[in-house]
Amino acid sequence: MVEVAAERGKQLSSRVSEEGAGWACQQLGTFDRLRPDHKGFTWFSPRTLWHSRNEIIAGLLGDPSGEVRRRWVAAQEARGVDPGFRIKPDVAGSFSFLLLGDTGEGDASQYAVVPGLLKVGQDTSFAVIASDVLYPAGSGNEYADKFFRPYKDYDAPIYAIPGNHDWYDGLGGFMRVFCDAPPLKPRPDRGRLRGLLWRKPETIDEERLAEARKHRDRPSQRAAQPNSYWVIETSSLLIVGVDTGINGHIDAQQAEWLRHTSLDPRPKILVTGKPIYTRNDYKPSELEGGGTIDDIVRAPEHRYVAAIGGDVHNYQRYPVRVGDRVIQYIVSGGGGAFMHATHTTRRVDVAGVHEDDFKCYPLRGDSLSFYSQLYAKRLRMKWIYLTPTEAACIMSDQIKNTPVRPIAGPVKITRRMRWAARLLGAWPMPFRLPVGTVFHRYLSELSDWDTPPFFKQFLHLSVTPDMLKIRCFAATGCLPQEIDPPVEDEVLIALS
Repeated sequence: MVEVAAERGKQLSSRVSEEGAGWACQQLGTFDRLRPDHKGFTWFSPRTLWHSRNEIIAGLLGDPSGEVRRRWVAAQEARGVDPGFRIKPDVAGSFSFLLLGDTGEGDASQYAVVPGLLKVGQDTSFAVIASDVLYPAGSGNEYADKFFRPYKDYDAPIYAIPGNHDWYDGLGGFMRVFCDAPPLKPRPDRGRLRGLLWRKPETIDEERLAEARKHRDRPSQRAAQPNSYWVIETSSLLIVGVDTGINGHIDAQQAEWLRHTSLDPRPKILVTGKPIYTRNDYKPSELEGGGTIDDIVRAPEHRYVAAIGGDVHNYQRYPVRVGDRVIQYIVSGGGGAFMHATHTTRRVDVAGVHEDDFKCYPLRGDSLSFYSQLYAKRLRMKWIYLTPTEAACIMSDQIKNTPVRPIAGPVKITRRMRWAARLLGAWPMPFRLPVGTVFHRYLSELSDWDTPPFFKQFLHLSVTPDMLKIRCFAATGCLPQEIDPPVEDEVLIALS
């Protein structure tokens, strides 16, 4: 059934038509009826931004994630969990699973993913959330509408690795929900100033959490993972999840576990909170004691075939040749939060990857058009708006490639269009509106919206003893794309 839907989905994607991208959205999807209310999540609230302050404090005064993680590991080991942090699902040599990243805003952009995910994932064995299960600050009191309710009808276990936002409460909410762990005993912060400014974990309302768990209390849905980092073991493939904390560094204890786990002879996928390649840049997480996580991924004896990361809210794929093999480096962070632009990614050449082999969603032209529409409305600057066709032509002119989606008729690129594209980051410029890397940490909240098209996505991974198939499915928030989820990318990887 998934195979038939996927073949149909390829012909209905944004790579084929503007309708496939959701630009001609005449009927809202059914997701709107799943939401608990219509207030939604907003990044414009000063309270929200204040609760997210630990990101900035960690950058200025040091990231305590490694020290706190070691305390969580010691507490879990004292409870008797498997010291290898292994998860062994009841699957055969052939199975499938879902992967989505950066999910938990609890608003329209998250719920818009749910109908397509349920349709495509109805026969999957489990799902994995890669980074930022919850926004803004990982509170254990906010899981009801941002985790349990949206996935109440997904009838299989869900495992997760934390992102930076899950760490803003010291990982207390994440560990309570996914590992059934009691809170850590308070300990004074060694950095006095950091201790004064740091947002402290919230006390979890256990009655409220128990009520939330009722949304996913069927035996088929229950899952207890051993730790914030883990390995899912199957006969055909290992799925290795790592915890990158707030700033992406991996402590020595986790690095040693990762090296040991990677010695298993079976092929592997790495799932990480920070992608290794993104926006045509190479950003591997550093290991305490020296080296990077990519040193482990690239070692041929470890047999990694893919590395998938969240944190960046879109889809990107870089097929990187390493010796005599190709490793697929993927960004999959479009599971529910506001979209990060793809049109600011220059012509791809990192690690020898050719522009024509690079894949992204949304397409650069759709990304530019949407941000032009967003700011035309938000700043009342009508002149900045670019149609999807105009934006696609501008990006083709900038990237020097053939537009991915066919263009009907010639388009004249005017001075007005060029200035709009510059202001929106399609060209280098001293000042631009918040759309990409420079503004990602502090001002990307201005990119939040609650109306289609959302340009969200999730992955469906099919595994056999010989082959791994990864498909990127889109979610626009429009009814046609709910009925037939578009396939924006597909890659086959040999495992034998």
